[in-house]
Amino acid sequence: MTLRWGPAATAALLLLGAPAVAGCAPSGAAPTAGATSSPALPTDAAGLEPLLVDQVPSGLPRVPDDELDPPAGEKTIDDVARYGDDAQHQEHVLGQYGYQRGWERFWRSGDQLTSVFLDQFADAGGAASYAVDLAGNDADYYGGTLDPDPSGLPEDCVLLLRTTPAPDVGMAGPAAFSWCPRGSFTVSVAAVAADVDAARTEVLAVTRAQLDRLPPA
Repeated sequence: MTLRWGPAATAALLLLGAPAVAGCAPSGAAPTAGATSSPALPTDAAGLEPLLVDQVPSGLPRVPDDELDPPAGEKTIDDVARYGDDAQHQEHVLGQYGYQRGWERFWRSGDQLTSVFLDQFADAGGAASYAVDLAGNDADYYGGTLDPDPSGLPEDCVLLLRTTPAPDVGMAGPAAFSWCPRGSFTVSVAAVAADVDAARTEVLAVTRAQLDRLPPA
């Protein structure tokens, strides 16, 4: 099995004993009143999977889903809830966001790693709240510098840079993270690279590519 690493609300930190969504409550963003789903929006995991990017600019090879523990790929609310110590509480919190389904994908070579997490919610308000709260949780856990208005990304995205490795949380090199809402989706991208500039370049490019693959907000 390949060791996983990525945003703290995912299975990546299950192996490392990190907090998942626990303690994270929806922020002040309210669900969009009267919002209705577009026909183009996925209604099941089969519709979500094709939206994921299938390669990354760094050229890292993709890690097969079943080589990870737990496997990457399709994620239900039950799957994500089990990443924390209290699955019942996690499911309640995710339900407050309107969590519907997700998909995870990883690329890796040695210590270099890129991960993409695409989560779908009942409405744009839940997706936006989740992105903001997840960014805050991960910044607290990993440390680093949080940029709420990063250049090169849409204005509602957040970027985190860490210039030094954090082996205690499975991070073997400098890293960058991004969190972006897009309509009823939240995109979370993370990269560990030889230096923080390379990690940032990878995250910005992958985030933009992933956002471009989503249905219009």
